[in-house]
Amino acid sequence: MSTPFYVSPQQAMADRAEYARKGIARGRSLVVLQYADGIVFVGENPSRALHKFSEIYDRIGFAAAGKYNEYENLRIGGVRYADLRGYTYDRDDVTARGLANVYAQTLGTIFSSAAEKPYEVELVVAEVGETPEGDQIYRLPHDGSIVDEHGSVAVGGNAEQISTYLDQRHEDGMSLSEALKLAVQALSRDTNGTQREIPAERLEVAVLDRTRPQARKFKRIVGPQLSRLLAAQGATTEAESAEESAEGAQDDGGKEL
Repeated sequence: MSTPFYVSPQQAMADRAEYARKGIARGRSLVVLQYADGIVFVGENPSRALHKFSEIYDRIGFAAAGKYNEYENLRIGGVRYADLRGYTYDRDDVTARGLANVYAQTLGTIFSSAAEKPYEVELVVAEVGETPEGDQIYRLPHDGSIVDEHGSVAVGGNAEQISTYLDQRHEDGMSLSEALKLAVQALSRDTNGTQREIPAERLEVAVLDRTRPQARKFKRIVGPQLSRLLAAQGATTEAESAEESAEGAQDDGGKEL
């Protein structure tokens, strides 16, 4: 009888974590940003049917990177949890913090179980508040830990590089157009530092808009509205460049005099 092959628990967990991280890195990146009137979700997604972003409840949105079938199961479970809690108690009792705790327990149980492989997903749960100070953003890695984020967060693909770019440039009180511009710039940067163009047709954009009069704050930005926002970005950039050129010409003229 052969001796069973022994793997230490530490090594087993490290191998499972590495497996999950590689699976998540193969997915396209997405970013979640706070702006003046809410929270915007931006990601590169060529599919019109398979969404990375979804509504969970009135003020709560969901974003995920990784294997679609796995995070879709988690999304459906989150919707069921929110509906049941809101019906049993009160709609105000459904919060992003509570939902993040449920997801953390599920992901943590799956990750530590030797009977099945870890989920190759990374989640973001966001809730828009009455004011920017009341906004909540939680990132949940594959192992079920919870990270409380502020301002901006990126998951999937080259998330670390994108997060660094966002941390250096994101500001409080940005308009939706400015936040969208920053998100697209961050997603357009390749690992070697070069910039590529992402057409509007390949972008998936959604917002939690605190200014909406209805209770449900989640909406998708598609078609002409998205094109107008992207066009406004381009016009703003060109205007800023022209203004900087004009100021430079005036400065040079003053030196010559």
